[in-house]
Amino acid sequence: MEDMSEMNMSVANETTGVVLLNMGGPESLEQVEPFLLNLFSDREIIRLGPFPFLQKFIARRIVKKRAPKSRESYRLIGGGSPLARISAEQGRALEERLKPHGPFRVVCAMRYWHPLAAETLAALAASGIRRLLALPLYPHYSRATTGSSLADLGRAAAAFRPGFTIREIPSWPDHPEYVAALAETIHDGLARFRDPGQTTVVYSAHSLPVSFIEDGDPYLAQVKQTIAAVEQVTGIGGRLCFQSRSGPVRWLTPSTPDMLRELAGQGVRNILMAPISFVSDHVETLYEIDIQYRELAASLGVRLERSAALNCHPRLIAALADLVLQAARE
Repeated sequence: MEDMSEMNMSVANETTGVVLLNMGGPESLEQVEPFLLNLFSDREIIRLGPFPFLQKFIARRIVKKRAPKSRESYRLIGGGSPLARISAEQGRALEERLKPHGPFRVVCAMRYWHPLAAETLAALAASGIRRLLALPLYPHYSRATTGSSLADLGRAAAAFRPGFTIREIPSWPDHPEYVAALAETIHDGLARFRDPGQTTVVYSAHSLPVSFIEDGDPYLAQVKQTIAAVEQVTGIGGRLCFQSRSGPVRWLTPSTPDMLRELAGQGVRNILMAPISFVSDHVETLYEIDIQYRELAASLGVRLERSAALNCHPRLIAALADLVLQAARE
């Protein structure tokens, strides 16, 4: 990675739009059901039924059953997802960091809730910005996250005349500043324990159907790439598991609850859980880890703490800025 001071130059006179891509989330309990419908209607990641025309029909039936439980999850974390707010804060911090290097405007586009890609692109077009860098806030590529978001952005962009020039940044699993930020949060998390040396680090990543990996999805390999880089910095080994699985397909294993039970059975009494595939707090960290898994761990006689999500960590913002400047030069 080049030093930021060496890149103190105007990349171009034309303003470059940086589009931060993320999943999005309902910001109120009333938005939970339509958000879930958008999610389950995406045939690129969830194929419901043998024919595309059945997708939305089946999705509605699934959402009606899932919505009450999901609403309760969001109620317990304050009544909605903070993801859009945090992504916007990351965008403002990134734009500020890019100011010395040229004209950049940083915006967000969410896959399943507002601001949607078409809304974001309309605002950029109205400002005369046509050159874009698409930067996913997913460090690890999967067709279910980055792939779906990039495809959605491309479809939305195709409706505009004149069109956009879009350069994609597909993944960044071992960027040194990102790795350093994770290492810092893990060290800070371990410091909360009386005896950090007797604390087990558990990396919890969002799960994925095994079929995705068998079809060549690089997600699992990139998650392991991140962990290897982090452990080289911290000198601390950990265990990998997977959360947020649903449905009858085969998912990556071990699941996070199974990992907690296994470690408890081995006599582990202190666990630091690092949410390795998430750079922002949302329902997976605030509800699943902080509430569900902490309660499960306590029932097993285990103290579970979580390392902080990166959110606007300065080293994460530095990583994003470096990715933008590298792509802009190219």
